[in-house]
Amino acid sequence: MGRGRTMEWAARANHVGGIPRKAIIFAAGAFARAVANLLNSTTVHNPETLIRLVRSRPPGVPLLTVSNHMSTSVIITSDRLDDPVMWGFKAFPTMDANLARWVLAAEDICFKNRVLSYCFRLGKCIPITRGGGIYQEHMNEALERLSDGAWLHTFPEGKVSQENEPIRRLKWGTASLIARAPITPIVLPIVHHGFQEVMPEKYLFGRRPPFPLFNKKITITVGDPIEFDLPKMSEMAVSMSKDCSSSSSGWPSATRFGLNEAAQKCLYSSISKQIWVVMENLRNLGKTFLKQDD
Repeated sequence: MGRGRTMEWAARANHVGGIPRKAIIFAAGAFARAVANLLNSTTVHNPETLIRLVRSRPPGVPLLTVSNHMSTSVIITSDRLDDPVMWGFKAFPTMDANLARWVLAAEDICFKNRVLSYCFRLGKCIPITRGGGIYQEHMNEALERLSDGAWLHTFPEGKVSQENEPIRRLKWGTASLIARAPITPIVLPIVHHGFQEVMPEKYLFGRRPPFPLFNKKITITVGDPIEFDLPKMSEMAVSMSKDCSSSSSGWPSATRFGLNEAAQKCLYSSISKQIWVVMENLRNLGKTFLKQDD
């Protein structure tokens, strides 16, 4: 928790006049467009909701999108395909650096060296140390972006899952950001299918391909914003936590709602469960769309 922030200066909008960021976002956007629309076919259900919230939500209100995680990394870039290719569909402002999302990215994958760290920082990526806890320093940075009213994307499962199985149990990091943000973000669920075929974990001799595969079908299902009654959920968390023991793990003793550690855990669990239910329903809806498309 005492670690400094990795190359935070490169993530600032005014770094070298914003030119490097625009160049990286443009290049990533062009790559995403090519993979999503030229090399493969992408169908998006309910794209209007996502586009509207990215372009014109109420001033100062942050947007938090959450999705499943199905793609392995591309060897030549060390990045995973879910992001940025899921934003590469037609009509989306893919190459606009001002509208581009911030995203939580695994430190051990995307920030292996100074060159990668610099490039991913320019691409509005926030490094997260897996296993570092929900109160690690870079989670505070993500919270600051939400406080600024920005758009943040997370993969709450915390790891890649390419099996056609229910959404994995969600980690508490995303829930903690929702509860801690001074203005509750608009939480928009997205579930996709097909990235596991574009970048499979085991393709040739048990290894992933060095480049994205082509002629695959990608389906993206955008849900509706999830409503959270945080004051009520906090009251319930306090009541539920009375029967729970609280360990001394260094969590702050007070949050936006003045909850102790045990109550925080109950609240984060409840928020995560609510998101999981919505995402699982979206996954089943996406399976229906896949059958219709076939």
